[in-house]
Amino acid sequence: MVIVMFLARIRAQLPDLHRAEYKLGCFLLDFPGDLASYDAQELARLCGVSKATVSRFVRRLGFENYDAARRAAREERQQANRQISVRPRPAVGSADISDSVREEIDNLIWTYEQVDAEELESLADAVLSARRVWLVGFRLCRVFADYLQAQLVQVAPTCASIPQPGVSLGEHVAEIGPEDLVICVALGSREGRIEALLDELRRSRVPVALIADGSDVPAAGVRWQFRCRTERSEVQECHAAVLSLCSQIGGRATQRAGAIARSRLRRIDEVNARLGEV
Repeated sequence: MVIVMFLARIRAQLPDLHRAEYKLGCFLLDFPGDLASYDAQELARLCGVSKATVSRFVRRLGFENYDAARRAAREERQQANRQISVRPRPAVGSADISDSVREEIDNLIWTYEQVDAEELESLADAVLSARRVWLVGFRLCRVFADYLQAQLVQVAPTCASIPQPGVSLGEHVAEIGPEDLVICVALGSREGRIEALLDELRRSRVPVALIADGSDVPAAGVRWQFRCRTERSEVQECHAAVLSLCSQIGGRATQRAGAIARSRLRRIDEVNARLGEV
């Protein structure tokens, strides 16, 4: 199993490592998932070592380069998650709840440490200037695409969450052009359908924003990319950071819209009142 092999390599090499490499090895044994979450420069900065130390360390473990080690770390985590069986648990106490909430808070902190506020503002401006905003999510990610649509529809009334039932993805994509904006939510390892979609949008020169998880690698040709950490000690992942980021995008777009947004919201409230909507 990859996870055992990877960690075993570190433990076997630990006694013979130089000081900086030893520090890095201890860190990864304590937090084995972090190699998959950070690029080499980020990991070096986090551990207080040089990027060259990270490169020497992964070669000493038998990997050709950092990306190969990172792939192994990602695979080990996925294998471990698949082998965890869900078992009945005793009633959850306040300590368990506190630990779970702390993990969510840690994920939020990690996520927003990676976010550039100027990039968020730039994306908000793109939402308002686009002819149409398309929100893409497959399987579980469709939930977040729909949530983001609910956040944006008041300032971007033509935004659409796709694909729609009974409509092929190609029917949607054929209508998307360079004057539009696509925001794609793709958590976990990007499947072939997502990669094919990104390739097609690149060919059409469509501006794309990608919301990925903390372990994903950057996608070529994507104008905005945000990484959300979703890790937790439980079987299911924690998506608090994803929802928070979607809320931030919607909130900033509303703020940037200013008087236009306020006027539209007033009209919506007036119509809802006449229709008897709460």
